[in-house]
Amino acid sequence: MTTIIAFILMFGLLVFVHEFGHFYVAKKTGMLVREFAIGFGPKVFSIVKNETLYTIRLLPMGGYVRVAGEDPEIIDIKPGQHIGLTFNNDGEVNQIIVNNKAKHPDAFIIEVEHIDLDHNLTIEGYEIDEEKKYSFRVNEKADFIMDERSTQIAPYNRQFGSKSVGQRALQLFAGPLMNFVLTIVIFIVLANIQGVPVDDVRIGSVVNDSPAQEAGLQANDTVIGIEGTSISSWDEFQEIVQSSPNESLEMTVLRNDEEVAVEVTPAAVETAEDTIGQVGVTLALEKSFLRAIPYSLEETYRWSTLILTNVTKLITGQFSIDVLSGPVGIYDATDQVVKTGLMNFMTWTAVLSVNLGIMNLLPLPALDGGRLIFVGLEAVRGKPIDPQKEGIVHFIGFALLMLLMIVVTWNDIQRLFL
Repeated sequence: MTTIIAFILMFGLLVFVHEFGHFYVAKKTGMLVREFAIGFGPKVFSIVKNETLYTIRLLPMGGYVRVAGEDPEIIDIKPGQHIGLTFNNDGEVNQIIVNNKAKHPDAFIIEVEHIDLDHNLTIEGYEIDEEKKYSFRVNEKADFIMDERSTQIAPYNRQFGSKSVGQRALQLFAGPLMNFVLTIVIFIVLANIQGVPVDDVRIGSVVNDSPAQEAGLQANDTVIGIEGTSISSWDEFQEIVQSSPNESLEMTVLRNDEEVAVEVTPAAVETAEDTIGQVGVTLALEKSFLRAIPYSLEETYRWSTLILTNVTKLITGQFSIDVLSGPVGIYDATDQVVKTGLMNFMTWTAVLSVNLGIMNLLPLPALDGGRLIFVGLEAVRGKPIDPQKEGIVHFIGFALLMLLMIVVTWNDIQRLFL
């Protein structure tokens, strides 16, 4: 139960933060946000507030913000069509009823001659069996009702495509950006709770029954040299130790302002790629609010670099698709992380957040990165790509991504049960 709650909270936070980035910029630039969704598939919960439908959906495979104009608008009324109209107190059309007009007995029925819901917001037509022509002003927030389902109209100035290249690019980039921000915030919190790694090679703790304990290394010892070579960073210390499995190393440490020589033999540990040496010590931490911010930026950069490296290896064939994990694999990993404590769970959340940000910026159709490519091409060409052609590309990309998700999820299930 603990893992289920932790997974739901983590998944909800990652998706919410990402989609909130898109949502916030869309609202600030005047776009009509039709829906803010967490998850895909059937609705579990929904509420409408300030023009936007907020939903929680069944399948925990992501989320989306649906902005007017990103996809073809569903409102399509042609001359000769009979529609019903209702009006507000100012005489403006506030409901356009396409069928089931019998359920709206107060609606004024007309035969459409001309309709413009993008720019002029007008409807012209004739009362049924009458020759008198009418012209009506449409309220910019009028509802289009078909099969008793209501959709707010989206004048062109409220649509995604009406905004500048910069505004559209920012709206697309804001989602991944918020994932990076979340990662930085989590690392800042972690730094203030458990501390920031010290600058020198000071030992924080020694693992019981480890080579370090057997050799006599102690907490607060500062390693200043190995085999006569001075060292000043933890990276140097790790590099020497990991490259020396089962080899005796003479370490010079500072203990109570005195130099002490210690013989340590790193244990050989098998990894997926190689055999490395480990001595069983951790780097000391110190609490420093001023160092927390640069530390969080460094950690975010370090994890970003590692993820990008692995993505490159996947693209070049150095990694198999089998290494990818979907919701099932992430849930299983979360279960293991939760058992190790809150701090590790927070670190895991931060890593998944930056991973989500990077993956969404990949130049693939249907992802934010793919959409940014089209906006960039428009900036270079000076005119937009045909929306229908772009829509087809993104639809195909989304279908392929869903297929990949199915394959990855199947692989996750096989790893768990086979």
